[in-house]
Amino acid sequence: METRNEFQPQDQNHFVGATSYREITSGINKYTLFCALLASTNSILLGYGSLACGKTSDYIGRRYTIVLAATTFLMGALLMGLAPSFPFLLAGRIVAGIGVGYALNIAPVYTAELSPAMSRGLLTSLPEVFITFGILLGYILNYALSSLPIHINWRLMLGLAAVPAIGIGLSIMVMPESPRWLAMKGKLSEAKEVLSKISSTEDEAEMRYQEIAKAALGSVLAHDGDPNAWSGQGVWKELLVSPTRPIRRILVAALGINFFMQASGNDAVIYYCPEVFRAAGIQRKKHLFGVNVIMGLAKMSFVLFSALYLDKFGRRPLLLLGSAGMAVSLAVLGLGSKFLEGSDSRPTWGIVLCILAVCADVSFFSIGLGPITWVYSSEIFPMRLRAQGSSLAISVNRLVSGVVSMTFLTIVRK
Repeated sequence: METRNEFQPQDQNHFVGATSYREITSGINKYTLFCALLASTNSILLGYGSLACGKTSDYIGRRYTIVLAATTFLMGALLMGLAPSFPFLLAGRIVAGIGVGYALNIAPVYTAELSPAMSRGLLTSLPEVFITFGILLGYILNYALSSLPIHINWRLMLGLAAVPAIGIGLSIMVMPESPRWLAMKGKLSEAKEVLSKISSTEDEAEMRYQEIAKAALGSVLAHDGDPNAWSGQGVWKELLVSPTRPIRRILVAALGINFFMQASGNDAVIYYCPEVFRAAGIQRKKHLFGVNVIMGLAKMSFVLFSALYLDKFGRRPLLLLGSAGMAVSLAVLGLGSKFLEGSDSRPTWGIVLCILAVCADVSFFSIGLGPITWVYSSEIFPMRLRAQGSSLAISVNRLVSGVVSMTFLTIVRK
């Protein structure tokens, strides 16, 4: 179900994990500005792609939206890998960012609409699992290719991102369409056929069908009984202009969790981890990339734990645990970094403390905010508002990520 999951890890780490920004931008003046542009452009364009995705997926369906995302990302990856100059590299980031924005929004929605309630938490958190796996893979490939010349290293990593995009675009064609989208379009017989294929028993399929048909009926009646007339119109008005009290509370919860997910600075840690570890006192290139792999392994282990136990323990307990752990980890990292900054000897224990704090931060993120944000965003909205409500929440997520990524290096270097 998750083969078409997300393009974010391919973009995040086939670009940032591929090598340090110092190498990608070697020979370019105003290093800090260019680094910030390269890191933040993707996130900002992700927000645009996420906003556009809601309306698009309501109109053409969830499956073809994923195909559109794969095609867009493929074009961006090729443009980045073959870029003859910085403007072409930046243009590739822009195109790829739009594609990732589409995928980042539609994958959790598509998964949630296909999944039974008892395993929805596990399946909807899988995007974060695959994002984490992509990050780890990027670190491992980066370590393996670190001995290659700089001009080959980063181009090869960026070019490799096109391979999974092709695989995702082709594999989604053999997957079923979302039964909820089919029901919203009045294609109840097709929705029932899909449910019979993805449900364990006929009774389960019938129960899910009745639930979906009842929810879809309200939207059909709202458009003069013509299901084909529904393509998500009126949703923005219901969400933003005249929301009811329950919808307003849903918006606060969805936008809030997405805002704080990125305000926590996790993407900055992922994007700039070579800079963070270099500031902590690790100077050798191999050592930097080796520590990145350790961080990726820690992140992968804890996101698997969260995915497996999310439905058992619930969303709120894991979210509270992860957020509290991140706060403590970041405080320790700040204190350790400040100590090393004022120390001439840079003791080993201080460096180890900073490494452990970073690993703890990404691990607690992978328990709480990482996977649970996608689950909340995709399941908290009513069916008629799900695609565009989720797209609004994720656009906030990526815009905040862009601001954090844009300002991180400037703040660090002051």
